[in-house]
Amino acid sequence: MSELRKVEFLRCRCRGFTLIEVMVAMAVIAILAALALPAYSSYIFRSKIPAGLDALSAYQTRMEQRFQDVGYYGDLATNPTACALAGTSGSNFTVTCVLKNAAGTGYTATATGSGPVAGVVYTVDEQGVRTTVHHPKGVPSPNTCWTIRGASCDS
Repeated sequence: MSELRKVEFLRCRCRGFTLIEVMVAMAVIAILAALALPAYSSYIFRSKIPAGLDALSAYQTRMEQRFQDVGYYGDLATNPTACALAGTSGSNFTVTCVLKNAAGTGYTATATGSGPVAGVVYTVDEQGVRTTVHHPKGVPSPNTCWTIRGASCDS
């Protein structure tokens, strides 16, 4: 190699990233991921709850139709302590029902979460009073709503 070519080769600015630049970029990505992952996980959790609330609302509607038809919520002929309509399950929630009295004029329906929403419990009664029995982020006070975010009724 001639002396001139060696000088030109040494003057050449090679293009690329330095190790410091790559490490800074990785640090920025790690910080963004650390902030975004919990928010995304919370979003996914909240997105699974409306299916259970819909099932509980549908059950309440069916129970009210039953009351309009026969005048009571229970199955007084065969089992005076049981609700007339069987609960449902699916979409990570199971809906169950309990009569409040032997005359079958009151009930409490409960939606209990399972799987990714385990520990979330909502209720509704014959008067339409909605309560959040348990939520991982807290129960609102006063407890007169179904909360998706927990701890407040404005969600």
